[in-house]
Amino acid sequence: MKIERIELIHVRLPLVGAFRTSFGTDTVRDTFLLRVVTDSGEGWAEFAGDPDPLYCPEFAAGAELALRDHLIPRVTALREVTAAQVGPAVEEIKGHPLAKAVLETAILDAELRSYGMSFGTYLGAVKDRVPAGVSVGIMDTIPELLRAVEGYLAEGYLRIKLKIEPGWDVEAVRAVRAEFGDDLLLQVDANTAYSLSDAEHLRRLDEFDLVLIEQPLAEDDLMGHAKLAKVIRTPVCLDESITSARGAAAALALGACRVINIKPARVGGYLEARRIHDLAVAHGVPVWCGGMLETGVGRSANLALAALPGFVLPGDTSASARYYAEDLTAPFVLDEGHLTVPDGPGTGATVLPDALRRVTVARRDLLTA
Repeated sequence: MKIERIELIHVRLPLVGAFRTSFGTDTVRDTFLLRVVTDSGEGWAEFAGDPDPLYCPEFAAGAELALRDHLIPRVTALREVTAAQVGPAVEEIKGHPLAKAVLETAILDAELRSYGMSFGTYLGAVKDRVPAGVSVGIMDTIPELLRAVEGYLAEGYLRIKLKIEPGWDVEAVRAVRAEFGDDLLLQVDANTAYSLSDAEHLRRLDEFDLVLIEQPLAEDDLMGHAKLAKVIRTPVCLDESITSARGAAAALALGACRVINIKPARVGGYLEARRIHDLAVAHGVPVWCGGMLETGVGRSANLALAALPGFVLPGDTSASARYYAEDLTAPFVLDEGHLTVPDGPGTGATVLPDALRRVTVARRDLLTA
């Protein structure tokens, strides 16, 4: 497969409501799509990062430069390109996993479309639909939080994840548990907002029988997580700390987590995400698929990953309507708490030209034949 053109499409989509976490508040999804045109078709992928390096070190403008000046030249220097060759071709470039992921994913989408093969088939999916959870942002008041959770449960979501930070944690969890009962699958996500000195405070969450506490400490603090895991009963899940299969193996060896959240973009793409899945399965550790406010372009591939056998917990693969009044693809709709895994070629998602046009800020060629 020969790459003939690579186009970057800068998009800005309004969210249906503000989404607040411990590191900031989002009201729009400002990112870019990558369109790869080959001699046998085209593929699409969505950059998972943001304009600013608040959640992770990468940001959109930096990723564009990394793609244009370093990653794309190394990949296109290959005589014939497959997705499996992308990782080795760009390995010498340090870091930039989100940029590497968007390039690998667009090439994989094009490759699989040329074969008529779906992402799910290629990755090893065993389910045709997956259970859906929803992430609930930090809010101004407890009543507002309870109304939001009630609405999501009425829509059919099977698991609720509460974003937490110091000052918005124990009481918020207590209120949700009291209002909706012990049978609710409930977990929390700190996005690195705490330190090990908060261990006694975090232990107060044990009484609520949470599925897990996600990334309570800094991403580079594996030892801290291992120590925390020994003093709290709630299972520790790592998210930002898991950037590769090698890193996941280290975390498991240290006892830093009992659950792993796999975000394909954060680990450099779906091929590395599958390696982490396989590692976790070999260790008997459950995994689930995290979200990055993806449009249907990114959501479709995440659903295929979430259909692998080790993904035994509901992920953040919410319906399109959770974030967008109009998606860039046909909307993903919740059905009895589940989302259908696309079975068409590639990701199975088709970008809608009119929807894309309405949210496009700019288009730039990163490679032309």
